[in-house]
Amino acid sequence: MSVPRGCLCCVKYLMFIFNLIFWLGGCGLFGVGVWLAFTQSEFSSLPLSFPSLSAANLLLVAGGVTMVTGFLGCLGALKEQKCLLMTFFVILLFLVLIEVALILVLSVYHEELDKKAKDDLREGMKDYLTNEGLKKSWDNMQRIFKCCGVSNHTDWHNKTSSGKLPDSCCRDNTEGCHHWEEPCYEKAKDWLLANITSVLGFGVCIGIVQILSLVFSMLMYCQILRAEKYMD
Repeated sequence: MSVPRGCLCCVKYLMFIFNLIFWLGGCGLFGVGVWLAFTQSEFSSLPLSFPSLSAANLLLVAGGVTMVTGFLGCLGALKEQKCLLMTFFVILLFLVLIEVALILVLSVYHEELDKKAKDDLREGMKDYLTNEGLKKSWDNMQRIFKCCGVSNHTDWHNKTSSGKLPDSCCRDNTEGCHHWEEPCYEKAKDWLLANITSVLGFGVCIGIVQILSLVFSMLMYCQILRAEKYMD
């Protein structure tokens, strides 16, 4: 076996292994997204800026794109086609740049995003008495998280036409509503962070695999060019 061909085979199998890990990682992200979506189905009528629903949608999209990209990388490695490898490299590089931009945006504008999500939830409170789906979602959330309102119970006084607290805000069924003090937005956000910590660590590992996949795809592309020149 010639030296260029030997190097090509080595890079080929390394790239296939890393892309297989990348594809499995995408399956994992997609699975977590499905789990979050089903777990939070009781809140499906709330605005999409609600933190757990946004995370579920984000993981579903990220997992699906990762699976497709990983499959493309595995196929490009096995077929040794320059076109597939370059397509994979461009798509993966684009994804990495989007991920970096998303991390920067979340880091810099997290307070503004929190405020927007809270404003959307408060605005939706106006339809609590007229929208059955929204009413059910709010009641489920307040009973599950034992909370009341977005930031506090006064959100209901300011937004609903009746000015009364929903029954789901009350701790018990005794006369007079002893409402929960905890805000729903913060409790839901804390729940999400507690359940997604391992996913974030997993995401860091996937990021490392992405960088290595970029390196090996370009190495393989260069090795194919060298092998073609050597054969000529």
